[in-house]
Amino acid sequence: MEKGRVRTARPSFLLHLHPRRVPEETIRFSLSLGLGGMAATLCLALTFTGVFQLLSYVPRMDGAYESVLQMYDQGNLAGFMRNIHYWSGNLLVIVCFLHMLRVFLTGALTGRRGINWVVGVLVFGLVLGANFTGYLLPNDQLAYWAVTIFTSMLSYVPLCGSWLVTTLRGGVDVGPVTLTNFFAIHVGILPVLLWLLLVYHFWLIRKAGGLIQRPQGEGPIKMVDAMPHLVFREFAVGLTLLSLLAVFSAIFDAPLGEPATPGNSPNPVKAAWYFMGLQELLLHLHPAFVTCLIPVLTFCVLASIPYINNAVLPGGVWFGGTRGHHVAAWSLVIGAACTTITVCIDSMLSLNSTMPDHPWLTRGVLPLLVYGALLTGWYAFFRRYTGCSRAEGTMAVMVFLTGTIVSLTIIGCWFRGEGMALVVPFLE
Repeated sequence: MEKGRVRTARPSFLLHLHPRRVPEETIRFSLSLGLGGMAATLCLALTFTGVFQLLSYVPRMDGAYESVLQMYDQGNLAGFMRNIHYWSGNLLVIVCFLHMLRVFLTGALTGRRGINWVVGVLVFGLVLGANFTGYLLPNDQLAYWAVTIFTSMLSYVPLCGSWLVTTLRGGVDVGPVTLTNFFAIHVGILPVLLWLLLVYHFWLIRKAGGLIQRPQGEGPIKMVDAMPHLVFREFAVGLTLLSLLAVFSAIFDAPLGEPATPGNSPNPVKAAWYFMGLQELLLHLHPAFVTCLIPVLTFCVLASIPYINNAVLPGGVWFGGTRGHHVAAWSLVIGAACTTITVCIDSMLSLNSTMPDHPWLTRGVLPLLVYGALLTGWYAFFRRYTGCSRAEGTMAVMVFLTGTIVSLTIIGCWFRGEGMALVVPFLE
């Protein structure tokens, strides 16, 4: 009797996360690439390994580093758990980014899905926040100075910048209170907010009937039971991901440098890789634009896409069709190329040196106007000369922006050396 109840309860729980029946064509792997399920799997792995590490970690400035070292003592499983936690957190940033791209490029933004898109943007912000607050906890040189750099960037936020820095750091400099604050936010606040939004995210997907599907012609839509057709596929993807993650974590340890030394900064001092795009922009733009205006504009643009008339691609079709493939490919390449060329030119001929009295103009307003004109021209080119729809033109702009983000991140991570000067890696 009990076994029967367990068998029925398990499918019932799983079906709370899925519609009971789903269109057969939406469960194909080529539509979603399993990215949403991967993100959920990584969140579960992070929660489990994070709780496990609490048994060993000491959230104090005078004990954090040593407690992390002890995790790698022979026979201690905590080191392996830390490896999984670290690599899962970094991979989650990439998977969430790709998942958002997938949703946009398959037109899954209409109706209730528009609200879910905004929820997804908020989830991505929380994922970045969780990674950032967890970055300081090992209290090594890399973590200490990366957090120092990023919190210093916040000081340029108009009106409340100084308050933000003081609140996060618990004082003027990164110190014991900073570690306590970051630990509390990382362990107590962000996970709760993240899981609440994730549950709401899953519920909205269920209310929308599952994944977006292609426009149907005449005739009935073929439906299949979510259990087992969809659920078993999700389990397969999740177990494969966890297996690969476990093997990778067994081979490669999470990085741990020397103990933090406040008076001895490394050269160069870099932020975490997922914020290197912002740090790279700081070398070219006014700090207030980088830390405040650009993030706010980015969120507003992303949140408004579902509500712009005819700006969403046809549902369930990658890139909106064959022509969209070419539009996206060219936009990504040209966006990355223009960004790389601009960075090189600005490094050699800085406008700031010719007009030092007006940095907000030369390093803020003018570059944004030029970039805005470039995006407008790129959109107009596809609309006027290739006959692209508004949705395809919007996609061209968004993929162009993606090329910019990827290019800035790569340059900041691998092509910046001592003093943040441009270098050619492996040839120094």
